[in-house]
Amino acid sequence: MPHKNTICLWFDGAALEAARFYAATFPDSTVEAVHKAPGDYPAGKQGDVLTVEFTVMGIPCLGLNGGSGVQHNQAFSFQVATDDQAETDRLWQAIVGNGGEEVACGWCRDKWGLSWQITPRMLMAAIIHPDPAAAKRAFGAMMGMVKIDIAGIEAALKG
Repeated sequence: MPHKNTICLWFDGAALEAARFYAATFPDSTVEAVHKAPGDYPAGKQGDVLTVEFTVMGIPCLGLNGGSGVQHNQAFSFQVATDDQAETDRLWQAIVGNGGEEVACGWCRDKWGLSWQITPRMLMAAIIHPDPAAAKRAFGAMMGMVKIDIAGIEAALKG
């Protein structure tokens, strides 16, 4: 592990599957190493995949096959800044269409329970717009969305 800080993500035996999915879905993402358990452990046997070193959009991660005792929640999420509706739709569909689920306001969960915010850059600019009334309209529009619709946010900005 060459990085000083790495995000460790707990999985119930699916760390390698998840890492491969993230590497195939997101730019600047790779699977670097797979490490097998040197002995039996509570969630597996000697020779099972214990950890997977991978990168998600440049962020170093370690997938740990720690068993079923820990569940992901929305207190941790990956926020992905998208440049347009096509990228927003592609990433949303990759996550939701691969066994994930829609949540609200641009949030979704992948099939392993990790939360993702698929957030158009335009939305972030809209909710900090210098005109407070425009920012409030954009924010209100976002609050009514599941997947973010850039045209809807732009319309709200204009009033």
